[in-house]
Amino acid sequence: MENAKVKHPVDELLPAGKLFLYGLQHVLAMYAGAVAVPLIIAAAAGLTKSETAFLINADLFTCGIATLLQTLGIWKLGIRLPVIQGVTFAAVTPMVMMAKAGGMQTIFGAVIIAGLVTFLIAPFFSKLIRFFPPVVTGSVITVIGVSLLPVGVNWAAGGVGNKQYGSLTYIVVAAIVLVSILLINKYFKGFIANIAVLLGLVVGMIIAMPLGLVDFSGVGSAVWMGIDTPFHFGKPQFEVGAIISMILVMLVVMVESTGDFLAIGEMVGKKVGEEDLTRGLRADGLATMLGGVFNAFPYTAFAQNVGLVGLTGVKSRFVVATSGLILVVMGLFPKVATVIASLPNAVLGGAGIAMFGIVAASGIRTLSKVDFDKNPHNLFIVAISIGVGLIPLVAPDFFKMFPNWSQTIVHSGITLGSLTAIILNAFFNGSGTKGLGDDVSKELSGNSKIDVA
Repeated sequence: MENAKVKHPVDELLPAGKLFLYGLQHVLAMYAGAVAVPLIIAAAAGLTKSETAFLINADLFTCGIATLLQTLGIWKLGIRLPVIQGVTFAAVTPMVMMAKAGGMQTIFGAVIIAGLVTFLIAPFFSKLIRFFPPVVTGSVITVIGVSLLPVGVNWAAGGVGNKQYGSLTYIVVAAIVLVSILLINKYFKGFIANIAVLLGLVVGMIIAMPLGLVDFSGVGSAVWMGIDTPFHFGKPQFEVGAIISMILVMLVVMVESTGDFLAIGEMVGKKVGEEDLTRGLRADGLATMLGGVFNAFPYTAFAQNVGLVGLTGVKSRFVVATSGLILVVMGLFPKVATVIASLPNAVLGGAGIAMFGIVAASGIRTLSKVDFDKNPHNLFIVAISIGVGLIPLVAPDFFKMFPNWSQTIVHSGITLGSLTAIILNAFFNGSGTKGLGDDVSKELSGNSKIDVA
């Protein structure tokens, strides 16, 4: 009877101080990715500096609402796992085209309808979970991690587009952050080890300031408070072509979200079933609809934060719910968001390499539970799905002659790898396999951290 009363670590409510620091750590890990999309769309739409600032704050605010929806859950919404939400990069290309052709109103109209479609088809899409046994989930998680690594590497070199890209200064700062994280994990335990990434970022910030890498110039001019008003850019326009394009994007997002949900489920040792997946995808749909109303974009689970969960071993969903609250505050108080934005790319890069590498290592860990001896077909499933998933990474122009409607799919390595693994597994092993496998889930549930040998 006592064991029945023990809460799963995912549902553990930690002290307020720990919740804040762990939550802040997640926000720092995802902030650069969170603001990248609104910056790109603002440039394409020709928005003014003040409008761009409003768009960023609107996005942060909605990121927070979406994260709270996923982590805490209401009714039949939210997967109730430590999943942080952010704008999907899969929507960037079509949204840039919409911004240039029809303006922000066209984007928001398409986002609202695509979110509604996602919400409605979530129960049907979640039935695909039977196509995600360990050989598929392991392959997908590995592709997610490897696909993210270039982001961390580019940060460490100063960021793409930086004239000083690859400067020794940037690389040394990133290396110091990475070494700091490793040393903290080596010589400390418990709470200190769990905030190793946050402490590494603080060390990097302290070193970067005298080197002139930290720019606080926008903090003084940023307003203290800004309210995100619905339909700030005008009434949404519902254009059929834009809507179809955004629905296609959301289908891709649903595949990616499924992979992320299964990845985080493995890391925290909690099996994700069909009903869980339905709740998670419904929340993605509702968050996307809210995005269209509150001047933001389509939302999905941020894969980079999956790595942070594995690195720290902190499984509580309330930690990421706290991240959601921090994001809401940042959206309402632009000055706070500007301070966070001052964190240099090089500092983020040192942490990014560790976090994204952990995701890939977790995929390899899952694959270690797969039987390759009795079923040699599994080797082909892993090999081909990872190989195909990495095509957009190693050869970005590989699919440039494909039709425009397919670009959203073929430029997402995570989607390509997922679809390939699902199709090959169905071909070789059939479709009657279980989602994660009880043995894998039980073994993972006993581990507080993802250890990388």
